[in-house]
Amino acid sequence: QVQLMESGGGLAQAVGSLRLSCAASQSLSEVSVVAWYRQAPGKQREFVAGITSTDISDYEPSVKGRFFIFSDNSKNIIYMQMNDLKPEDPAVYYCSVPRAFGGAAWGPGTQVTVSS
Repeated sequence: QVQLMESGGGLAQAVGSLRLSCAASQSLSEVSVVAWYRQAPGKQREFVAGITSTDISDYEPSVKGRFFIFSDNSKNIIYMQMNDLKPEDPAVYYCSVPRAFGGAAWGPGTQVTVSS
């Protein structure tokens, strides 16, 4: 089963940028979609961005135009470029892919903090 590992989180200033990476233990070329989610303290985990195997992307409205999801299939890595970070963006960010027989694989997450 595929294993995922996020990295790239940390502390950024408001209106600054971070690039998150999601490294997969195997090729994602056959995966229908890879997505980033986030969970802030006291809140439910929410969808942030996703990209399909045909490079169609979708974004949660509050990040559209600021966050960009893209992949490097040669390295089995999915990235999310986060620009113009806002006070509502801090959370633990997770990447996820659907499993072949149901459910989803998740990474352990990477913490994003934004300072004003």
